[in-house]
Amino acid sequence: TGDEHPAPGAEAIPLAIVYADDAIMVIDKPAGLVVHPGAGNRQGTLLNALLHHAPQLASVPRAGIVHRLDKETSGLLVVAMTLAAHTDLVRQLAARTVKREYLALVHGRVAGDGTIDAPIGRHPVARTRMAVTASGREARTRYRVSERFDGATLLAVTLETGRTHQIRVHMRAIGHPLVGDPTYGRRHGAAGALAEFPRQALHAARLGLTHPVTRARCEWAAPLPADLRALLASLR
Repeated sequence: TGDEHPAPGAEAIPLAIVYADDAIMVIDKPAGLVVHPGAGNRQGTLLNALLHHAPQLASVPRAGIVHRLDKETSGLLVVAMTLAAHTDLVRQLAARTVKREYLALVHGRVAGDGTIDAPIGRHPVARTRMAVTASGREARTRYRVSERFDGATLLAVTLETGRTHQIRVHMRAIGHPLVGDPTYGRRHGAAGALAEFPRQALHAARLGLTHPVTRARCEWAAPLPADLRALLASLR
């Protein structure tokens, strides 16, 4: 057909599998792994890894990927192993019954728990970025203070909607950008470990959903990766 972009190939990339059965697989994604091939990332993605691990995923849309994490965000992601499971999980995501809790280290002292309800859309000028914008899509983020440090606060964040870069955009909007965020994190006056952390300090720590086959409510947790653990230890 002369297609410039052949179907993404299977690649032997190791996966940290937290749970797997015939219907779903839950993965603890490392920071640095792109979820889905896009411009400039045709290889080396989670999708390539999934096709190698489970070749039958070639017949499921996006190799079973139903939601994403940004490249530099670590943590839990569910993959549908069958077409039926894919349809069911997409429905659950649309109905907002999939529970996703993140741990986020943000700059500054967050006064207390709160909810950010502000629409998110493409940045009017910088098209690769998202922003709070009146014409954007509804976006709601809840956060509660987990631990306070000198110059930073660890938050437990839950998403009610799943917009691109939602937590990163919303935390910047309230003046507490994520530590290490190259796109939304510019913060004057941060020093030491807070200024040097090389990625956004964001980890998808908990994932809850209804099993597409058994209908049982399932929940998984993923511990903080080593880089974030070391950063918090240095702040303590």
